[in-house]
Amino acid sequence: MAVRLGRSALRVAGVFVVASVAWVAVYRFVDPPFTPLMVLRALARRGDGLPTAIDATPVPLGHVSPAMVRAVVAGEDAGFLRHHGIDLAAARRARDWNERQGGRRLRGASTISMQCARNVFLWPGRTWLRKGLEAWFTGLLELLWGKRRILEVYLNVVEWGDSIYGVEAASRRWFGMSAS
Repeated sequence: MAVRLGRSALRVAGVFVVASVAWVAVYRFVDPPFTPLMVLRALARRGDGLPTAIDATPVPLGHVSPAMVRAVVAGEDAGFLRHHGIDLAAARRARDWNERQGGRRLRGASTISMQCARNVFLWPGRTWLRKGLEAWFTGLLELLWGKRRILEVYLNVVEWGDSIYGVEAASRRWFGMSAS
């Protein structure tokens, strides 16, 4: 019985590894058509009787103003080009800060790579399971995509307002012009 259970667990783990690697590999070349966050937000809006249309127009990184790219990197993860997905020094600083604050004002240490992994493949929330999966997918992104693709996908899926996803949709909505 224990041997069968162990084999079943290994099979499930193997399927997860193969499926997640394949999923990340496909998105290296294909833009994600939607994200779990987009679906959850649309369902919540529907439940509130609000329109559920999602404004998201992916664009290549070369069609985004370099000033916007620099601003996002500076604001979200200044060490983006120096770390391999997880900024351990920033994580230690956040842990120390959070311990001193006693849970009153939490500080995070998510990198652009981690936020991209969470936005594209996972759900919002603060659980150890989600954090573990986020670390797994972050490693896959760094390994299979590289920094340029991570930044491109992140800029195309991040939420910039109510039902507004991606830098192109945000630029058109908030400034009346393209992201270029």
